[in-house]
Amino acid sequence: MSEAVLKTNGLTKQYGKVKAVDQVSLTIERGDIFGFIGENGAGKTTFMRMVCGLIYPTGGSLELFGVSAEKELPKMRRRMGALIEHPAVYPNMTALQNLEVQRRYLEMDFGKEPGKALEELLDLVGLQDAMNKKAGKFSLGMRQRLGIAIALVGNPEFLILDEPTIGLDPIGVMELRELVLRLNSKRNITILFSSHNLAEMAQIATKYGFLHKGKLLEVVTAQEVKKICEEKNMKLESYFVELLLQNR
Repeated sequence: MSEAVLKTNGLTKQYGKVKAVDQVSLTIERGDIFGFIGENGAGKTTFMRMVCGLIYPTGGSLELFGVSAEKELPKMRRRMGALIEHPAVYPNMTALQNLEVQRRYLEMDFGKEPGKALEELLDLVGLQDAMNKKAGKFSLGMRQRLGIAIALVGNPEFLILDEPTIGLDPIGVMELRELVLRLNSKRNITILFSSHNLAEMAQIATKYGFLHKGKLLEVVTAQEVKKICEEKNMKLESYFVELLLQNR
């Protein structure tokens, strides 16, 4: 049986009378590339922020790597990396300096040549030629890739990416897809990501979670969705729309 990297049970976040996340229960197993699908305001980012410990749930519970005790969760979160909404970078520092700040914050020991290890991360995300360029001069797509590199500094086992393709041109989207697949297959990183680019998500995800108005409508494997879409001659977008209509 696969290890559960993340498990939530009735996870809820309420603001006043509005439930941004409404009793979401799901399990992400080691090795998954879990695609979170939902409209703007469906609760995807709020869910991810709770998992990262950036906001507290108002109900339910979550486990990371089998641990649910509140006092132990910060330790488990050190095994994670995340890019939530916009990358937090220092614009007056170079890409390499941004990674060095994160390395020191996490107290990561990369041996006698920490700079070389950080350069390899920038090479991994396609920024090897811009490592000495200030982040403030980066394009939006380059900032996204730098954000992913920063999330990888802690050598995470679990990576959360919130809309990582925003602002990327078609080539950038393709490069990001290849990066996600490489991180999953070569580095054995379990990945949770959201995207409005469902055609792109269909080429990456091994499982889908469909979220609507804070509620989880369905968790299904990519193989199951592919089979249904082939039988009905429809795309992933149409599958999602049909699911929404069924749950009005």
